[in-house]
Amino acid sequence: MDRHGRVGGVPTLLIVHHTPSPHCQAMFEAVLEGATDPEIEGVRVVRRAALSATAADVLDADGYLLGTPANLGYMSGALKHFFDQVYYPCLDSTRGRPFGYYVHGGNDVTGAVRALETVTTGLGWRRAAEPVTVTGEPGRGAVEQCRELGATVAAGLME
Repeated sequence: MDRHGRVGGVPTLLIVHHTPSPHCQAMFEAVLEGATDPEIEGVRVVRRAALSATAADVLDADGYLLGTPANLGYMSGALKHFFDQVYYPCLDSTRGRPFGYYVHGGNDVTGAVRALETVTTGLGWRRAAEPVTVTGEPGRGAVEQCRELGATVAAGLME
């Protein structure tokens, strides 16, 4: 029985994202590609749009990847809503779990990064990889960094 009470449980990576633009979509797809790389075995990847993700999703997961655009100097309202819904129900049960994140902005991501760091610090989550932050169009290097982010966080869950 694993820490979630499942018999023969497989570690789960939950990707929570808000993907309103082609640039965010490219970053999300690269993160997903990295997390589901064939070399990563025994990790289940679950993806949820930020407005659909629930506290049960968070409690059932062993690690997290978060994706958001930077909107008006902050994370997206959808990701903020996600955190508003899951913060207290998950606060004590998810401390120490690994996470990573990526942020896309038109010209600045500072406020969104600060907000993500603040909320995840409050939850007691442990950053498992350097964040990927991109302003403007994500080039080949940024897309590769997103792939690496997904692979790194997923590989960290392999038993």
